[in-house]
Amino acid sequence: MSWGGPGFVIAIVMLSMSAWVFTTWIRAKHGYPLEDQWTGKVIERTDPDADRKISLLTNENEQLTGKIGRLEERIAVLERIATDANSSSSRLADEIERLRVQKDRA
Repeated sequence: MSWGGPGFVIAIVMLSMSAWVFTTWIRAKHGYPLEDQWTGKVIERTDPDADRKISLLTNENEQLTGKIGRLEERIAVLERIATDANSSSSRLADEIERLRVQKDRA
């Protein structure tokens, strides 16, 4: 094969096209945005489950925020019970019983 013949030029063109197809395939496989070579536009890949995932995470976040609020209230009551120097034993028993009832409801 001669270096200046048509076979060599065709081999170079085919090698270039194969490399372009391979790199595009790798980019698509790993989630990189694909570019249109002529207009320069970026073709975005969309995740059909993204909206569902966001909705589920939002709901879970709301539930956890509610739980944290209830736990903060209980901790405040426990701190008040522990630091109250003038409390009688019956008042302490009432507070503990009230906390048990709250725990059973949660």
